[in-house]
Amino acid sequence: MSYWLAIKPDRKPPPPHHPPAPVPLTPGPRASRLQQVFSEALARTLRANSYANFSACFPTPAKHVPASLESVWRQLNAKLEESARAEFDDIIRERDAVRGLNELDRLVGEARLRRANGEAKGEGPVAPHTLGAEELYQAHLAPYLQEAQSSLNAKIQAAQSQNAELVEKIQQQRKEIESLLSGLEAVVADLEGAAGAATQFSKENSLRQEAIQMDEEVKARDEI
Repeated sequence: MSYWLAIKPDRKPPPPHHPPAPVPLTPGPRASRLQQVFSEALARTLRANSYANFSACFPTPAKHVPASLESVWRQLNAKLEESARAEFDDIIRERDAVRGLNELDRLVGEARLRRANGEAKGEGPVAPHTLGAEELYQAHLAPYLQEAQSSLNAKIQAAQSQNAELVEKIQQQRKEIESLLSGLEAVVADLEGAAGAATQFSKENSLRQEAIQMDEEVKARDEI
């Protein structure tokens, strides 16, 4: 046992867990891009409210006091821009968007670095010779097990579909059997009624024959 322990390569202990670095409040790539998109959208909105469009809504002042109307237009656009930026800044501050986007930048950067280095889940790449026999066996067997699992799932789904069809057929056959039994009961009831009527007719016919025979005997005695 000591010999195997001596030659078995030691696996490196997991790296110590360090608390994440504080997220800076200076806008990162995503936060900067968000501010850029907002500024571009606001600029397009202000350009849409051009002086030509604005003055077309007030033709009389535009004709008689164009300078005053242009001053009002400039003040209106400035107030609109100021209000929009203030509201945007309030939303960014209330939602702590800069911190969240910076954290997202950090996580994406770490994920790309791990993928580039062939790492997974923050652990370094594991050399095959450092794995035990059980781990190597499972690693080689995993693809075949996954393929077998997929095939088995497909067969199970097919069997379930066939079972559903069989259940539906059985239910239909049960309904047909119940219908046949109902018809058979009606036929049996008719036969029983016919048999009763025949028996009654037979009894009545027998009494009539006896009455006829008695009449004939009485007539015969009278003749004597």
